[in-house]
Amino acid sequence: MLATVATINAKRVSSCLKTLGDPTRMLMMKLLSSDDYCVCQFVDMFDMSQPSISQHLKKLKIADYVNEERRGQWRYFSLNTECPEHELIQQILQQIPDSDEVLQQLRCRGENATC
Repeated sequence: MLATVATINAKRVSSCLKTLGDPTRMLMMKLLSSDDYCVCQFVDMFDMSQPSISQHLKKLKIADYVNEERRGQWRYFSLNTECPEHELIQQILQQIPDSDEVLQQLRCRGENATC
């Protein structure tokens, strides 16, 4: 696993860390590491406006860290396991335990989300 990370140049590592340096985006990525989510679910989970959530997702999409899929009128996001930084991202996300209190609260709020 480290061999893949070592092949990423310093500029890409720095850009990855900058993108994931925002707590909201970091938590979104952690959530996406176990399931796909709709924009409306993230709105409810993070108690943020739809435009704010969309801006965070746009940055993750531009970085190519997430995939977007249209299902009817809704847009669902998932991790892009094909991006060069995927292994680095996985190593970073593993530092956040599933028992993390904030993560648990977000998942609980997500269960009540209606799309």
